[in-house]
Amino acid sequence: MVGSDSTGSSTGDRRGLATTGLHHVTAIGGDPQRNVEFYLRTLGLRLVKTTVNFDDPGTYHLYYGDERGLPGSLITFFPWPGAPKGRRGVGQATTTAFSVPETSIGWWKQHLESQDVEVSDVVTREGEEVLALRDPDGLAIELVAHPQEDPRDPWRLGLVPPEHAIRGLHSVTLTVSREDATAAMLLDGLGLRYDSEQRAGGAARGIPSRFRFAAGDGGPGAYVDVEVTPHAPDGLVAVGTIHHVAWRAPDEETQIAWREQLLDDGVQVTSIMDRQYFRSIYFREPAGTLLEIATDQPGFAIDEPLLELGQALKLPPWLEPNREQIEAALPKLNLPREGDQLNATRS
Repeated sequence: MVGSDSTGSSTGDRRGLATTGLHHVTAIGGDPQRNVEFYLRTLGLRLVKTTVNFDDPGTYHLYYGDERGLPGSLITFFPWPGAPKGRRGVGQATTTAFSVPETSIGWWKQHLESQDVEVSDVVTREGEEVLALRDPDGLAIELVAHPQEDPRDPWRLGLVPPEHAIRGLHSVTLTVSREDATAAMLLDGLGLRYDSEQRAGGAARGIPSRFRFAAGDGGPGAYVDVEVTPHAPDGLVAVGTIHHVAWRAPDEETQIAWREQLLDDGVQVTSIMDRQYFRSIYFREPAGTLLEIATDQPGFAIDEPLLELGQALKLPPWLEPNREQIEAALPKLNLPREGDQLNATRS
C-alpha cells in the first residue's frame, strides 16, 4: 500500500533533496513540420528552441513552452520521420497533461473539434475536469482544469486566446504493473509525497488503480500519477510515445548531491550532461521509465534574444563546426511568425 512503511515515507524524501516539480517531458514525433503545426497552431504553445538532438545531430530537438520556456511549461520532441509507431504500456510514461483555466474546458473541446482533433468527453478526476486527445502521431495528451487558479502566465502571442491558453504542464502518468518499487523511487529518490489514490474496483481484476504523488504543495506542474495496470503489455518507445520525464533541480550543486545520493542508493545514473540550456542526469525508475533531473538554469535566452526564441537553428559550440552538414541533413521547417500568430488570434 502506497504511503505505508513498505514503500517509504508518505511525506517524501527524508534526506533533504526534493524536486519542486516537472521540468519537461520529451517525446518522439514523426514529421517535424506536422509536429510544429500542431503544437504551435492547435495547442498555442511557443516554439522556444529549435536545435538538434545532441546525441544524434541529424535529428531536430524542438522545445515548446511558455514565453520564456520556463521549467514546468515544456514539452520537447525528437521528430523521426518514417520511424515506426511506438506502443503505450507498462514501464513507460504514457500521458502528458497540460493545465488550462478552470472555465476553458468547453472552449478547448469546441476548438479541438473544429481542428478535426478527436477528443473525449469531459470527465472529472481528482476533482479536476479532464479532456483527453491525441496529437497527430498518437501521443496521449490531457487538458486539465484545476479548481485552484494556475498563477503561471500563458504565451500571449499564440493562436489560442490568452484567457484559454495552456499555462504549462499539469502532470504525467506512469503505467506500471505494480506500484511499490516505483512509489519508493518517487518518494525517496525524487522527494515527492503521496497525495491521493483512486481505486476503480480492484487492480487484481485488471482494472487500473491510480496513485497521485506531488512535489511540495502540489498543484499544476507538480504531479505524477502512477496507473497500475497488471495485464497491459510492455511499452515500446518510438513515434507517438514519451521518451523521458524530467524533474527540476534548482542548480548544479543540488544536482551533484542528488546524483551522489542516487548512486549511494544503488541506482545506475549517467554522468552530468551539458544540454546547453540546462544540465541533466538520467536514470530509470524500477518499472523502466527513463527519468531526468534537470537544472533550472541557464535557460533558453543564452544564445538568442527572448523575442526571437525558436526562430533559428541553434547549435551548441561543439557542433557549430559541423553546421553546414547538419543543416543539409535536416528537413526544412516553415515556422509561423509571431505577427502571423497574433493576427490569427485577433481575427
